[in-house]
Amino acid sequence: MRSRLATRSARLFLAAAAVTALAATTTACGPEEVADSGSSANPSAAASEGSDKASGDKPSTGGSDSSDSSDSGGSSDKGESADDGKSGYGQACGTNDLDFTVTSESQAGGYYLVAAKAKSGITCTLEVNTPTVSFGSDADGVASPVGQGGEKPIKLTGSAVAYTGINPKTTDIDGGVEFENVIIGTTEDDPNPAELKLPEPAVVDKPVVTNWSTNQSETVPVIV
Repeated sequence: MRSRLATRSARLFLAAAAVTALAATTTACGPEEVADSGSSANPSAAASEGSDKASGDKPSTGGSDSSDSSDSGGSSDKGESADDGKSGYGQACGTNDLDFTVTSESQAGGYYLVAAKAKSGITCTLEVNTPTVSFGSDADGVASPVGQGGEKPIKLTGSAVAYTGINPKTTDIDGGVEFENVIIGTTEDDPNPAELKLPEPAVVDKPVVTNWSTNQSETVPVIV
């Protein structure tokens, strides 16, 4: 009888000891440690979560860089500055687009033949049929058009030549003002008229000028 009680007491003691040990273990591992233990048990999930957080903290700047690169391209700006001013092709002829030569001719009592060619690399058009011509700055020195010749418009480029004839004196009376140069412009408001040296001084009294023509024979100034 005593032996059974001792055995039963021993079993109860072991059971109590086991319960006590389990309680102690539960107390040592608090809720936070249990949670940590669960987290560390799945390292792949933890790493994935950390990566997502890191990427969320640093937004991508790729779109901004692409936009800046597009905005900073200089090709369009260069293309616009290339077309500033005259292109040298297809424009109306200004006096500064032309090279002039003046020769003295003996027909019709004598006159000056002016030949005009486009400068190298220039293509332009004489849109006004009659040049503006004057000797000096006084109104008496302005040449009147006689209406001879005339092609409108005349395109000048390369070896193409336009001619005009100038008679400095159309009166039979003696006297007049002597000039060594003649002023010519392609229009009345030409900002850069050319002052051409005459082959010899000219006595000027009621001068006249013909229209532009590509035919030299049409530019002999004759008053009818």
